[in-house]
Amino acid sequence: KKMISEVSSCAGVDRMQLPETFVFFQFGWACVHHLLGLLCLFAVIYKVAVLILKRKATFRTIEAFPGPPGHWLFGHVLEFKQDGHDFDHIVKWSQEYPYAFPLWFGPFLCFLNIHHPDYVKTLLASTEPKDDMAYRFIESWIGDGLLVSKGQKWFRHRRLLTPGFHYDILKGYVQLMSDSAKTMLDKWESYADTNKPFELFEHVSLMTLDSILQCAFSYKSNCQTEGGKNTYIKAVYEVSDLINLRFRMFPYHSDLIFNLSPHGFRYRKVRKVAHSHTEEVIRKRKEVLKKVEELESIQSKRNLDFLDILLFARDEKKQGLSDEDLRAEVDTFMFEGHDTTASGVSFILYCLACHPEHQKICRDEVIEVLQGKDTMGWEDLNKIPYTTMCIKESLRLYPPVPGISRKLTKPMTFIDGRSVPAGFQVGVSIFGIHRNAAIWENPDVSQDDLVLSRHFILNISHAAVVLSSLRNCIGQNFAMNEMKVVIALTLRRYQLIEDPEWKPKIIPKLVLRSLNGIHIKIQTIDPEV
Repeated sequence: KKMISEVSSCAGVDRMQLPETFVFFQFGWACVHHLLGLLCLFAVIYKVAVLILKRKATFRTIEAFPGPPGHWLFGHVLEFKQDGHDFDHIVKWSQEYPYAFPLWFGPFLCFLNIHHPDYVKTLLASTEPKDDMAYRFIESWIGDGLLVSKGQKWFRHRRLLTPGFHYDILKGYVQLMSDSAKTMLDKWESYADTNKPFELFEHVSLMTLDSILQCAFSYKSNCQTEGGKNTYIKAVYEVSDLINLRFRMFPYHSDLIFNLSPHGFRYRKVRKVAHSHTEEVIRKRKEVLKKVEELESIQSKRNLDFLDILLFARDEKKQGLSDEDLRAEVDTFMFEGHDTTASGVSFILYCLACHPEHQKICRDEVIEVLQGKDTMGWEDLNKIPYTTMCIKESLRLYPPVPGISRKLTKPMTFIDGRSVPAGFQVGVSIFGIHRNAAIWENPDVSQDDLVLSRHFILNISHAAVVLSSLRNCIGQNFAMNEMKVVIALTLRRYQLIEDPEWKPKIIPKLVLRSLNGIHIKIQTIDPEV
């Protein structure tokens, strides 16, 4: 009390006036709280108004593009239940709405889904960047690497990384791919001749991870033979699932809401596991190369790999990749180099099991080329044209990446005169193009020998225009070589048999997956017979 009295007297405030002063401050703070509340309410109203205006503008834009009716709040999200029938909707709508139709993900996000090569050609002949929604979610995992970067950064990185995919580099990978494939096929002996189906996607994923680690990073992981499920593979699956979930749930499009959610917490945890894996690979290589100044000194001892070229890459200003860019490119290639290829190989093996007549022709071709060898050589890759054709037909039916998207920076007019404005999101349904009955004869089935040949000679260059864009996959030759090696060595050793009770329920994730796995039976064959 004495202290209060002294302070009051020093401040010139009568003790009787103190209660009135406190009342004034309390009233003032109440006004501030009310003011802040009004500001927040105004901000929310303003944001909602902007979104409503954006929604109305979007409706005006898509008036020329009729499409399937959607829910007023959820859009078409409820149609995609991840139950194995999602792509049935895409194929059905592609037949009802030629060239393109709008898809809504929530009340405010709309994509123009295009599914005809004439439309795709217009889009991919431009330099439009990838969209800033789905790819933004991926970027938080793999960084600003080749998959998501744009502009001058993309051109610079593409130029720096291209030497890593020269055929002189790829040539040295074929033996490593063969070794990884043989490790997987040795494990399959326990399933052979049992007349019981087994799930092959997990085996193939470990094999492609083993292969990418050995080929691109000279890293022997023993991931195919070590006990338990590989932590990196598990983390990649879970990160992929969570990114897919985030895209489907429009409240999660907000970084704040997603980061505060249990899914956001889990995402950061498994992302850390994936990052730790790539950081360990980079750290070990830097230790090895600490005293090396030129690539030539490495080349005299062993084959160069992707990581060697990354670490020594320099532009015209003699500048290399930063540590952040280095990890982004390693993360990108680690994911893109194993997960997409695993999807492709798994569905190719399944297709061959479903079509024993094509499988036999492929096997005879492979055995004739190998001439008793148990491994594929670089010179053998171009000697199996029928097998290559069947690989491409399987990729048509089951494209590892079922869709891509772009965000327009300027208005775009398509071949039939319809237009969309700058800022609009345009998705390319690769699956829809590959199952488009207006392009392919009997699109849902593998063609017989004659139609298959005509199919690829006449149609593939037209309908697969997505592969000829300015941003085609830098690793496509690596992936095709690996698929040829794995398919050839598998056919040399086993007969693949379909199990009618296990039909894949395909679902769209970051790569094409099956909800119930991919199951086949196998029988040992004698390659000499």
